[in-house]
Amino acid sequence: MSEQSTVLQYADINPAELAGLLGLFQLEICITGETEEIPGSYWGDEEAGLIKSRLYLRTDTPVHSILHEACHYICMDSERRDVLDTNAGADEAEENAVCYLQILLARNLSSISEERLFSDMDAWGYSFRLGSTQAWFEQDANDARSWLLKKGLIYKNNCPKLRLR
Repeated sequence: MSEQSTVLQYADINPAELAGLLGLFQLEICITGETEEIPGSYWGDEEAGLIKSRLYLRTDTPVHSILHEACHYICMDSERRDVLDTNAGADEAEENAVCYLQILLARNLSSISEERLFSDMDAWGYSFRLGSTQAWFEQDANDARSWLLKKGLIYKNNCPKLRLR
């Protein structure tokens, strides 16, 4: 799954801006060494990892991976957050909501455009019925949006509520 040379990485963005955004969700960013295995990483390699409220990454971790794992933390209930270690354990509906929310959260980061996130998600291999992340988000993600609305994580105007489920 490694597409690190073609996607935006943590080293390419403003770390304080990302830490500030994720801090609103009580997530702590923990940077590991360049050659170290990332704790809590489901996919391995340079992919972000989650253990409870700690989001582990390296400077070569893709931004889409960071946002995706952060959104898993945001979307899961408190019982799962309390025991979270590596596997977010989401069902398909929640997984779609996570993908949708990561796109909305990226709007709060000046160093990644929505178009870049779509492209990076496609490069990594996110798979949607319409063939691309952008097409899915714009035309086929009503179920994900509805899930986020029902769980109280976004407003009707698609702005994140900046709270945990």
